[in-house]
Amino acid sequence: MNKAVCICVPARNEAARLPILLGALAAQTYTGTIHVALCINNSDDESASIAADLATHRGSRLNVRIDGCVLAPDEAHVGTARRRAMHVGSDIVGDRGVLISTDADCRPPDGWIAANLAAMDAGADVVGGRIVLDNLEPVSMAVMSVVTQFDRYWAMVREIEDAIDPVPHDPSPRHGDHTGASLAIGADMYHAIGGVPAIPCGEDRALVTAAVAAGARLVHPLPVWTRVSARTEGRAAGGMATSMAELADTINDGGAPRVAALEHWARRAAWRREERRQKGISAMLAHESRLPPMPKDMALWDVVR
Repeated sequence: MNKAVCICVPARNEAARLPILLGALAAQTYTGTIHVALCINNSDDESASIAADLATHRGSRLNVRIDGCVLAPDEAHVGTARRRAMHVGSDIVGDRGVLISTDADCRPPDGWIAANLAAMDAGADVVGGRIVLDNLEPVSMAVMSVVTQFDRYWAMVREIEDAIDPVPHDPSPRHGDHTGASLAIGADMYHAIGGVPAIPCGEDRALVTAAVAAGARLVHPLPVWTRVSARTEGRAAGGMATSMAELADTINDGGAPRVAALEHWARRAAWRREERRQKGISAMLAHESRLPPMPKDMALWDVVR
């Protein structure tokens, strides 16, 4: 039986992107009503009217609820907007439903909702989705080459973690993404941890950390993935667009992206294993959040060559 599911989306000035996202949601293989909660905040374009028009034309497939608002300057960020969208979604589906966060510039594949729900049915409490650049949008060959090398690097990191500190409920092969672009969580767990933190950036990672600290089973199944825009001018500080802009600047300047050498990941995996054994997962996560960042002491191509 299909669980009630709501797709929760923060959006600001996304008139060009919302038709793409809503079209992709309408094309899902999931057979139930697809609820969509849009928090359209601080917009001065036609995002709200376009979303409302699309909802009317797809009323038999999508049930779209729009939370149109103007947030105060100190709250006008993605953390507040995602929190509002998720709260609207939880009101729609109730405690037994599933909330799936995504972003307005995403284009999920047809089986995205079904793959998330399959993972939940298999015992997951939180499902992270892998993010890939949208192949319908222009991306330079240089950028794609570096992104491919980053994929290889992160696959190597996952192999190290799985060898030293495997997680039984999140077995290999797996990816490592759990961002707001594709993140499913049971509404009951969402409420239990207090929802999305209303912080300017990193709200998605903070939500996942809180859930895992509370005992949630986080998984990263390969069938769960979504396409994201490669745009370099986004809406959220510190988001995907910022990363793409920084990567493009590095490439244009002839530089090499810097990453942490693999031995740092090996030491961190061993540290997590022992810390968790001695103090529990909540204390381990709290301690890890206070550790200094790993040094980015190697060029990306020196690691993956």
